Amino acid sequence: MRHLKAGRKLGRETSHRLAMFRNMVTSLLEHERIETTEQKAKELKRLADKMVTLGKRGDLHARRQAMKIIRSETVGKKLFDEIAPRFKDRAGGYTRIIKIGRRVGDNALVVLIELVEQGKKELEKKGKEKKPAKGKKPAQEKAAAEKPWKEKFKKEKEKKTEKEKKTEKEKK
Repeated sequence: MRHLKAGRKLGRETSHRLAMFRNMVTSLLEHERIETTEQKAKELKRLADKMVTLGKRGDLHARRQAMKIIRSETVGKKLFDEIAPRFKDRAGGYTRIIKIGRRVGDNALVVLIELVEQGKKELEKKGKEKKPAKGKKPAQEKAAAEKPWKEKFKKEKEKKTEKEKKTEKEKK
């Protein structure tokens, strides 16, 4: 029986697992969304919700507890100054997990974990992306309506590749 054995080991030693989750929660709070496997996301959700709760408390002890886990001072400041005030009226459930698909190499279920209340930057990006598309066929509209997140991630990946190409040209 597995009484009092909460949490997943994820095939890693304790120090590796804790370091990985510290890095992941720092990245999640910095970027407000990250892509990972389903099992890692479910464990990360527990830790991220605790960090937001500490941010909502906002006292010195909560800051010190949060900074034991968060690896960056700027992310810690963002947690207490920007993220936590967004959730002041919410009593939990600060993150959401969205299933994306399967990873090509090992067929692992890949998900997107993000903060529920999005910041001003994220909302501005969404507003820019929602321009009406010209010349779409009905079949394309139906496919887009079924899986809107795929288009969003394709656009983000295209932007990243464009930026990488520009940086390579600048280096040459």
